[in-house]
Amino acid sequence: MTGERDAERGRSPAGAPAEGEERVRRLDQGTVDRIAAGEVVTRPARVVGELVDNALDAGASRIEVAVDGDGTDRIRVADDGRGMSRRDAARAVERHATSKLAPDGDPVGVASLGFRGEALAAIAEAARLELVTSPGDGVGTRVVVDGTAGDAARGAQSGDGRNATVEPAGRARGTTVVVEDLFATRPARRESLAGANAEFARISSLVADYALANPSVAFSLEHDGSTTLSTPGTDRTDALLGVYDREAASRSTTLDASVDVVASGSRDAGRADRGADSVEVGVSGALAYPSITRSTRDHVRVSVNGRPVRNDRLAAAVRDGYGRLLPDGREPVAAVDVSLPPARVDPNVHPAKREVGLRDADAVADAVASVVEDALTGADLRRAADVATDLADALDPVGEGDGSRAGAFDDAEPIGVFRDLYVLVEAGGELLVVDGHAAHERVNYERLARAFDGDPVPTAALDPPATVSLSTDEAAAARAHADDLAALGFETEAFGGGTRRLRTVPAPFGRTADADAFRDALGALSAVEGGRGASRDARDDLLADLACHPSLKRGDFADLDDGDLRDLLDRLGECDRPYACPHGRPTVLAVDEETFAAGFGRDR
Repeated sequence: MTGERDAERGRSPAGAPAEGEERVRRLDQGTVDRIAAGEVVTRPARVVGELVDNALDAGASRIEVAVDGDGTDRIRVADDGRGMSRRDAARAVERHATSKLAPDGDPVGVASLGFRGEALAAIAEAARLELVTSPGDGVGTRVVVDGTAGDAARGAQSGDGRNATVEPAGRARGTTVVVEDLFATRPARRESLAGANAEFARISSLVADYALANPSVAFSLEHDGSTTLSTPGTDRTDALLGVYDREAASRSTTLDASVDVVASGSRDAGRADRGADSVEVGVSGALAYPSITRSTRDHVRVSVNGRPVRNDRLAAAVRDGYGRLLPDGREPVAAVDVSLPPARVDPNVHPAKREVGLRDADAVADAVASVVEDALTGADLRRAADVATDLADALDPVGEGDGSRAGAFDDAEPIGVFRDLYVLVEAGGELLVVDGHAAHERVNYERLARAFDGDPVPTAALDPPATVSLSTDEAAAARAHADDLAALGFETEAFGGGTRRLRTVPAPFGRTADADAFRDALGALSAVEGGRGASRDARDDLLADLACHPSLKRGDFADLDDGDLRDLLDRLGECDRPYACPHGRPTVLAVDEETFAAGFGRDR
C-alpha cells in the first residue's frame, strides 16, 4: 500500500522512483534522526489510521476496513491501489524503509500521508501482521511477520524484518493487510484500552474523518460482520450521507474555492496578488445548514491535504464562518479540507501525525472563515435578528456570586407574568423578577444530577418509539454508552444501520426530552470517555444541556396559573443553588422598594 498519492490530488513524493525501479528504500541515518520519535502503536485506531494512510498514498479508489471486537482481535484493511513488488513488500516491514521520502529527504514538505515508513514495522512488533500485495502484473506476494512469537524471534524482526516470511500469493492489483492479536504480548497496553464499543467508536470516527476528507474514495467499515459505514466515492454530499444521514446531506451545501494569501515572512505584507510572496489556499468541503447542529465540536472535521487533523485554529475558522447563524450553544456539522503547498505544512510535529504545523496559520484560517461565510450566504438560513438588552442598574442578581442560596422563597408571592417568560414575585420589600426558563432549568438540572447519586430519573415511554438517525460515530458511541444513557432516562435499541429506536426519554418535572437532547447526551458522554475534559465537568455540561430541553420556555407560561407558579418557586427554593441556572446565568433579579420610591419622587 506504499506509494505516492494519486494524481487527482496532485501528489508525488520527493525522490519518486522511475517506473520499474524499487520504490521502498531505507532512509539514511541523518533523515531518521530528523523524524519524530519512532512510531508507537498505542491503540487499534492508530493501526487503522496508518493502514488507511498507506492505502490513500497508493492511489486507492476503494478502501475496505473490517474490525473484530475492539480491534485487538483482528483488523483488516484492503485497497485497490498500487501494489508492491516482492522486493518492496519484503522491505516495507523494515524500520525506516519507505517509498514516500528520498533516503536523504526533508520530512518537512513531504507530499504523502504515511511518510515515516514506521507503521508496518511498529505494527509487526506488537501483533501478527500479514500483508498480501500485487502490482497487478503477475503473481503477488505474501509477507508474514509475527510479533507475538517468542522474545528471540521478536528481537530479530523488530530491527530489520529478517524474521519475515515471504512467499508467492494470488491477488488482484492492490494490497490487503491483516493485523491479529494486537498487544498479545503487551498486557499493560491491552489493559489500558477502553471497552470494545468505545475502541470501535474511535475507529468509526477516524474512518468517517477519512471518508469526508477524501470523498472521491469509496470507504466501507465493518464491525463484527455488520457494515456500519459506506460511502460511494462520488462526491462530498454522498460522503456526508454515508457518514451522517439523509437530513444532514439534503440540508447542506458544498464549497470549493481558492484564495491567495500573503505568505508569512513576505517582504511586502500588503501584497495580495499571486506571486512569489503569496500562497494559494484551496478550501473545499461540505457544510450542513445551521439548522443541523450538535452540542459538541466533534462534528467540525478538518483535514489538510486530505489528512484528517486536529487543528483548533482551523476548526475555529469554520465556526467563525457560520458566525451568528448558529443558535447559542450549538456547534455546526462540517467537513472542510484545506489544500496547501506541501512546503508550507510540517506533518512531523506530532508522533501520531494527527496534528500539523502551518507556516501561514493565521492567513489560512482567515481564508477558511471567508470561504465558509461566502458558501453559506446563498442558502436560506434566515433567523431572528439578535437583540441587545441592557439591564437597568436597579436590577441586581439575587444570591451569592456562585448561585448558592441566600434565602428561600417562603415569603414570596407570585403576582403575574411579564412577556410570557418573566415571573413577577413580591417578596418583603422587593420585587423579584424570575427568568422562568432559567429557574426551570435549575430545577431540572438538580433533579438529573441526583440520578448519579442513586435517585432515578423520571422517564416517559414513547408509544410508538421514536427513531433517531445517527452518524456512524454517534451510533458507535450509543452502543458504547448504552448503560450511561439508560441511567439518564434514554432507553434505546438498534434499529438497523445508523438508526436507533428511542423507547424512553427523561421527563423531569413532567416534561419530556427529545431527540436533540439524546444527541447532546451522546456528545457529552463521548467527551467524557475521550478525555477532552474533566469527567465531572463534562457530566455537568451534559446535565445542563439535558435540563434545557424539557424546561418551560417563552410561550409556555401563559398556560400556568398561580398554583403552577407557586409550585415552580417552591421547587426552585429546594435547590442547592437556586439563584443561577446550570449555565451560570442568574435566575432571579431584584428591585427594592427604595428604587421605585426614588424613581417616582417619593420619600417611601
